[in-house]
Amino acid sequence: MNATDFWDNQESAQATVAEMQRLKAVTGPLEDLISSGEDMQVLMEFAEEDADSAVELESAVKELQLAVDRVELQATMAEPEDVCGAYVQVQAGEGGTDSADWAQMLLRMYARWAERRGFKLEEIDISHGEEAGIRNATIAIRGEYVFGYLKGETGNHRLIRISPFDSAGRRHTAFAAVDISPELDDNFEVEINWDSDVREDTYRAGGAGGQHVNKTDSAVRLTHGPSGVVVQCQNERSQHKNRATARKMLQAKLYQMEMEKRDAELSAKRGSKSKIGFGGQTVRNYVLHPDQYVKDARTATKVGNPQPVLDGDIDTFLEAFLRWTLSSQNN
Repeated sequence: MNATDFWDNQESAQATVAEMQRLKAVTGPLEDLISSGEDMQVLMEFAEEDADSAVELESAVKELQLAVDRVELQATMAEPEDVCGAYVQVQAGEGGTDSADWAQMLLRMYARWAERRGFKLEEIDISHGEEAGIRNATIAIRGEYVFGYLKGETGNHRLIRISPFDSAGRRHTAFAAVDISPELDDNFEVEINWDSDVREDTYRAGGAGGQHVNKTDSAVRLTHGPSGVVVQCQNERSQHKNRATARKMLQAKLYQMEMEKRDAELSAKRGSKSKIGFGGQTVRNYVLHPDQYVKDARTATKVGNPQPVLDGDIDTFLEAFLRWTLSSQNN
């Protein structure tokens, strides 16, 4: 990178910088642990003769334990795609208007989680419900290890509450499906025959009305024939930009399908079920009535107050899933 001609080829230079950042994300925390361990040895020597050093040592031990936990957690995200950003797709399921409202609540939950962590957020596509909420939506969350943290969210999420849309005040159950795909960069190769295997449809994107009404067919929908995967993008006014984003999303979906197939094959060899690609299984239950709690159906992690979770405080569940996958692999 210090070479005088390093930036002559912008594309190659940016790929090198990205690779360096990924490597530093792995080696940096390990180097910090080594340094902290050396500091700990010095403190232990001082603590034998000095009471103040003993107090400082106790505090340092707690900080080191937290650092070890973070490194252990990162070790669960060892696949190349884990360091990538992620496409988060939320789709309303059974439950009518309640389901559409629930899908919007989930979308907000992931957006708030991204904001808490300082990640960048972009709306890719959204289809609003007839009365309230959304029927489906896709957002991109960009930052280091976004996919690694969120990959366990794929599956069905169930909400149980008193419906605000039921005049009789009855309890309703609503479902929404979440699908997480990695936002791949140019380092990942996905073979797609764009001419024969992919059908492209253009349509007029939905707008806010007035001067914002779209007058051109700028939205793009891509359908991959062999797999049946469908992606669409309408966030840009430029059809060219929407097509480029839709292509990246299609590549991400197909890559993720290959990874799920790989994991299923590995799990079959180990004699256990694959931990990725949950199909129709419920990932998490969010109960607002009569009790109030959120419980993960896989790890049994349970939180008694649902509101912070719905406001984006989901790290407890994300980390529990990662540790659960690690223990499952070890078993």
